[in-house]
Amino acid sequence: MYLTLLAVFIVGYLFIALEHTIKIDKAATALLTGTLCWVIFIIGRDSFLVNISGDESIHFVTESLRENLGEISEILFFLLGAMTIVEIIDAHEGFSVITDKITTTNRVKLLWILCLLTFFLSAALDNLTTAIVMSALLRKLIHDKKDLWMFAGLLIIAANAGGAWSPIGDVTTIMLWIGGQVTAMHIIKEIFLPSLVCLLVPLAIISFRFKGHITKPTEQYTLDSHGYQVSSFEKNLVFAIGIGALLFVPIFKTITHLPPFMGILLGLSVVWITTEIIHRNKTIEEKKTLAISNVLRRIDTPSILFFLGILVAVGALQSAGHLADMSRLLDANFDSIYAVNSIIGVLSSIVDNVPLVAGTMGMYSLDSYPPDSDFWELLAYCAGTGGSILIIGSAAGVAIMGILKIDFMWYLKNISLLAFIGYVAGILTFMLIN
Repeated sequence: MYLTLLAVFIVGYLFIALEHTIKIDKAATALLTGTLCWVIFIIGRDSFLVNISGDESIHFVTESLRENLGEISEILFFLLGAMTIVEIIDAHEGFSVITDKITTTNRVKLLWILCLLTFFLSAALDNLTTAIVMSALLRKLIHDKKDLWMFAGLLIIAANAGGAWSPIGDVTTIMLWIGGQVTAMHIIKEIFLPSLVCLLVPLAIISFRFKGHITKPTEQYTLDSHGYQVSSFEKNLVFAIGIGALLFVPIFKTITHLPPFMGILLGLSVVWITTEIIHRNKTIEEKKTLAISNVLRRIDTPSILFFLGILVAVGALQSAGHLADMSRLLDANFDSIYAVNSIIGVLSSIVDNVPLVAGTMGMYSLDSYPPDSDFWELLAYCAGTGGSILIIGSAAGVAIMGILKIDFMWYLKNISLLAFIGYVAGILTFMLIN
């Protein structure tokens, strides 16, 4: 049953990768894979849980599922809240505040501007929120699908690289920060340069291939069929409050110690109430397009369900012991912290980096590697940036994949090698520094 569970996950993963070839939506495949993994786990529980039997083993499996769903729901509610805030800003043309200032159509210049903006923004927000915001910006700036996907692929690398050097930039860095493995100033000092190299190397390579100018969308955005346009005051207000709500999330977490999804829900409620107040005197038709109740219909629900399915499947591998076994295997065969962390980073492009880092934190104590040691710093870098190698290897990649409908195989052919080269360049930079 151990191998059966692993085989189901691998087959499901292949079906997700070949979504456009087999013409089955990845969300459906992910949900089926996640469900089957837990079905196999509970049917074969006696082979997985050798020290537990009878009703206790059933209780263990069901409680593990509830625990995993609790962790997953935090991510899903965060994603739902952030996507809603971004959509309401978009509905009020708020992103024109930024897009109107980006006048260049030169592919190389625009790519560098957007990637560096993403790199620093993801350190202040986090890589997932930044990916959602930048996806909305890309749709306003680029018309051609090929250009749109190419820019989006580089933005995934930028978002993950930017999140790796900040204690609040990625779920894994938050885990290491809260767990006491790293301190805020030390991770910034040690990982900033490797993360920057991780982005700059792919950017430099692609700059030699990029030529000419991008085509901007020609159609003018109108809020409804009646051509109603928001005022400049409404546009700027919703943009300021919306971005402020996103930026407030890490501050909220630091002050209250509550999970980030609570901060995003607080921000969403403020934005919601604000839009209700400023539109209270408008006609029903005008309100219909501007209200969050309407914006919620535009949220990409299949992407959220895909996220649910893939994380549930990974949760089954974690609870059944596959990830712990993998960690022990790495520890037994590799003595170098560079080798162990490098492999963990590559694996994080296949399996979610959160359980991988959680398993690593469980394997190695602070006695083995004290706070701010090279091991923990490199783990933060590798787990954060390694996910860029495959589009479903990071929350940022999954979000952009769903929003912009990027094909898995297209990303594999066009972006994965660039991401891997940047990943290795960052590790070499870390080694040189230390």
